[in-house]
Amino acid sequence: MEQLDGYDLKILAQLQDDGRLTNNELSERIALSPSQCSRRRARLETEGFIHSYRAMLDRGRLGLDLMVVIAVTLATHNRDNAKRFAALIADLPEVLECYALTGEMDYHLKVVTYDLAGLSHFVNEVLLPHDSVQHVKTSIVLATLKDFQGLPVRQRGRPQAGY
Repeated sequence: MEQLDGYDLKILAQLQDDGRLTNNELSERIALSPSQCSRRRARLETEGFIHSYRAMLDRGRLGLDLMVVIAVTLATHNRDNAKRFAALIADLPEVLECYALTGEMDYHLKVVTYDLAGLSHFVNEVLLPHDSVQHVKTSIVLATLKDFQGLPVRQRGRPQAGY
């Protein structure tokens, strides 16, 4: 974070809100010239602070009405089994996120399906038959209180609400 100054952080925050901003629009929002915005944006991309731009799709409009959190316990705890599970997850578009955890469960998956039949198929025909998986526990999401809105972009060492 030492490489980032206040303008860099402002650029990151603005692009995180709207990745389609032109350098002129960015310039107006952060009070820096368009050419400086362009150079800084290019540097932030080259240095890996910005690794991609994406459209955020509305899952409800696409009919993906069911969101589920699935806890998975592996059958055995060794590197090869973990690699087999990671390979399985990498090829499943229903899995939005997957986290390796400490504690009782080995992984938490955030999964979307069209309906309960889709969830049943995913659990019973994809996850459970896989040789790396021992146990699966599903929890259907009833409501989303807060969805991902972006990373907290701020200067290190500066207090902010919630930190």
